Amino acid sequence: MHFSLNDVAAVVLAAGKSTRMKSELAKVLHPIMGKPMLAYSLETLRQLGLGGIVVVVGHQAEAVKARFSNYPADFVIQEPQLGTGHAVQTAMPALDGRQETILVLCGDVPLIQADTLRQLFQRHRESGAAVTILTVDLPEPGGYGRIVKDDQGRVLKIVEARDANPTELSIREINTGIYCFQYPFLAEALEALQPNNDQHELYLTDVIAEAAARKLQIVSLKTTDVRSFQGINTRAELAEVTGRVRRQINERHMLAGVTLIDPAATYIEADVQIGPDTVIFPNCYLMGRSTIGSGCLLEPNVKIQDCTVGNRVTIKMGTVMAESLIADAVQLGPYAHLRPGSDIRARAKVGNFVEVKKSLLHPGVKAGHLTYLGDAVVGANVNVGAGTITCNYDGKKKYQTVIGGGAFIGSNTALVAPVTVGAGAYVGAGSTITEDVPPDTLAIARGRQVIKEIKPK
Repeated sequence: MHFSLNDVAAVVLAAGKSTRMKSELAKVLHPIMGKPMLAYSLETLRQLGLGGIVVVVGHQAEAVKARFSNYPADFVIQEPQLGTGHAVQTAMPALDGRQETILVLCGDVPLIQADTLRQLFQRHRESGAAVTILTVDLPEPGGYGRIVKDDQGRVLKIVEARDANPTELSIREINTGIYCFQYPFLAEALEALQPNNDQHELYLTDVIAEAAARKLQIVSLKTTDVRSFQGINTRAELAEVTGRVRRQINERHMLAGVTLIDPAATYIEADVQIGPDTVIFPNCYLMGRSTIGSGCLLEPNVKIQDCTVGNRVTIKMGTVMAESLIADAVQLGPYAHLRPGSDIRARAKVGNFVEVKKSLLHPGVKAGHLTYLGDAVVGANVNVGAGTITCNYDGKKKYQTVIGGGAFIGSNTALVAPVTVGAGAYVGAGSTITEDVPPDTLAIARGRQVIKEIKPK
């Protein structure tokens, strides 16, 4: 189904607080697999190529606007927040009137699919209705509004559960809160809304009642995808939807050739990219905008955030890495820690309990174990012995250590920056190096060993 939707504008209702979530954070900013809840709805709308998108914000409006400043949408502030009808009223001035159809949906329905909305648009166009409502049958409708129809199946009204009589409560077809409206009718009906309810708010559902009163056509599209419309109001619902999104992400990667040993225990955020033939063991967390190449191996309990990883990289158990670059055929871990700014070139090895921070390790570097490399440039094929530390911080400023290609750094060495070890140089084990070491020399900086006889007891 491919047709132009330039004549459709969307109004996204995203002004609510997190009252039932018991949170100070605006509801639409709560994260789902690395992206705020609202991002899913906006990206779905962007796929459709609509003629315009207007987002109604209220609680923490500036924070929401800032977070989505790069999205092709206009933001309007609903203040005070006087109901869903008032929210759409607030959005109307931002619509230029060129769009014939106005889609209204909530910002807390991240699972809604583009194909479902296309079907809704097609139904609305073909019927010529003033209002088209997306509905679904639920075995236990609970607190959802009921769709009341006449004997010919025409929609008469939407009744909120708290206002429904026993007959209406028995109806299983419910309102998802997603609508298409003819623009002229919607503009007129919004002007006629009255706060005739206990909350003294303007309800968008009263627009449907206005259409019925005018004897205008109201139709529904009943979706079979029960889960796609689910809104989020509680932490439990957030966790449920997050689980569904996680399963969708994992399935997408597996279909693209990635092996997940235990998908139920693998956490891959929405923007992560992974090449084929990569194998991921359980309890790995791949986060942010990380990119993992092809043919990699990620052992259990690996955490990667905003990193670029090349091909054929082995990342052993317990390794944690953030904002770093890893070239092809690198080996990391177990229990390595790459802090932001680490740049690990091809075939390098960063072993167990090695920490790297804002350092460049050229091809073939080996730092096998128990080492800290901070603010360092390490040349190709350098061997860094166990217990080596680059002493990069004097309590006020950070300084750089430079180690030339082919150098050998003995175990338990402290390199007090700023300092340079020349290419091909050797540093004896246990040395504290405070001065530059020329190329192809041996530096030893430690106390002389003394042996004294002791009297037998």
